[in-house]
This record gives sequence, structure tokens and C-alpha cells, in this order.
Amino acid sequence: MSVLSFIAGIFRPAADLIDDLHTSEEEKLIVKSEIFSLQSEVTLQMLDYEKQLLNAQAKVITAEATGQSWLQRNWRPLTMITFLLLVVCDSFGLLAFRLADQAWTLLQIGLGGYVVGRSVEKTAPKISEIIKR
Repeated sequence: MSVLSFIAGIFRPAADLIDDLHTSEEEKLIVKSEIFSLQSEVTLQMLDYEKQLLNAQAKVITAEATGQSWLQRNWRPLTMITFLLLVVCDSFGLLAFRLADQAWTLLQIGLGGYVVGRSVEKTAPKISEIIKR
């Protein structure tokens, strides 16, 4: 469920309740307009929060990528290479034990985080440039 549909779902019961009221159409429209205005304000605040969160994440990844330590700059690729080696060894039966389901879940989360992290790392300068305008 997306954040926007969640916010809309919060305000939908109030809008439905207004339809059931025994008042004039003009009064119903005024109240619905106020509820829609409130919903729009909450949505804008939530989007602003998401923007701030993405900016913070981009700053962390940028700091890692431009860090002075070799390990700080390369821990993500090293982690993914380690995961790749484990998968290859597991696939060919070279490990003394099979990878547990939790290891595969961790691999999926790690790969997703790595892909998202690299995407943010590549797009963060462009996004921050647009936001500064």
C-alpha cells in the first residue's frame, strides 16, 4: 500500500459520512472541500518528509562514496562479491553446508539495498541540484 493511498484511506470515511448527512448540497460541498484541503496538506507534508528522507540517505551514501578510507568506499561492492561467491559455491555444492533460507533472504535484502544504494549514489547529485533550484 502506497503512502498516498493510505492517506486517502484515512480521509475516505469522513467523506462518505458527509454524503450520508441530511444537509444541503452546498453544505456538503463546503465540508468536502475542507476535508480535501486537509488531505492535500497532509499529503504535501508527507511528500516533504519523503524528500528529506531521500536527501539524508543520499548524503550518507555520498559521504561513503567520497570517504577517505578505502574500506569505507568499497564495503558495499565487497559485500556483494562475498554474497556472489557464497551463491556460486552453494550452487555447485562446494560448501560444507547449504545456505539457510535466512541467508537467501539476507541476500535478497542486500541485493535490493545495494541496487537502491547505487541508484541513489548515481542520482543523488542530480536530485540535490534540482532540489536546490
